[in-house]
Amino acid sequence: MKSRIATLAALAALFLGGPAMATEPHNWQLGLTEPHSPTAVWINQFHDALVIIITVITVFVLGLLLYASWRFREKRNPTPSTTTHNTLIEILWTVIPIVILVGIAIPSFRLLYFADRTTEADMTLKIIGNQWYWSYEYPDHGNFTFDANLVPDDKLKPGEKRLMTTDNPVVLPVGKKIRLLMTARDVLHAWAISPLGVRLDNVPGRINETWVQIDTPGTYYGFCSELCGAGHAFMPIMVKAVSPAEFDAWVGKAKQAFSTVDAPAEKKAAAPDPVSVAQDRARN
Repeated sequence: MKSRIATLAALAALFLGGPAMATEPHNWQLGLTEPHSPTAVWINQFHDALVIIITVITVFVLGLLLYASWRFREKRNPTPSTTTHNTLIEILWTVIPIVILVGIAIPSFRLLYFADRTTEADMTLKIIGNQWYWSYEYPDHGNFTFDANLVPDDKLKPGEKRLMTTDNPVVLPVGKKIRLLMTARDVLHAWAISPLGVRLDNVPGRINETWVQIDTPGTYYGFCSELCGAGHAFMPIMVKAVSPAEFDAWVGKAKQAFSTVDAPAEKKAAAPDPVSVAQDRARN
């Protein structure tokens, strides 16, 4: 009996949905990816609530249609009513949808304002979209900058993920509020990482802002989510979330490895140019 109950519970968890069990897609996945930031948690909760609401509405409308088809079929109702209006019914089918929409709008707007920006950021990360790679700047840690390109298949190391690994991953501390400033140098891009609840357009000539607080150490992957040209599918996002102490140690090394945003022109020219794997793939 206990084994049957355990089996039924597992099947219920599988088919009734809920948060995914991993930060990456997997076979037979239902629901959104497992959240690892306050914004992502709120998005998952709001999503699950909406699924319940739309399911109840769908079942109610379907039941109403089936009942009307049975109750007012020709055999049972040979003389149809000539009534054209019913004041009570018309009031109900106007007021009830309004109440439902208002009930959805209130938490929706609260979520939008919550995810918009933070006034108490611990650090800032600037994200710049290019055709077809990402550039990152750390203005609060020496203002160094680097590019992140897709690692080609023939250069992947064991355990690295195809079409998801970058040569220079973004490193961020867990438990810190991080302001994200996004822009682009050429066309529209979008920096999106579902487990962190971040998805925002990078617009040339404009800086968009959001924030993230990563709750769990690990590696998180995302992709450009705005069609930006032939290499759109080859500009992944790779974020490594580490402890604050590990982040500080990485910053010390990064200051030595990468040039600063305001470095002299001759120093930047001496640095090797970033290799855009996406461009090579697009040409071929």
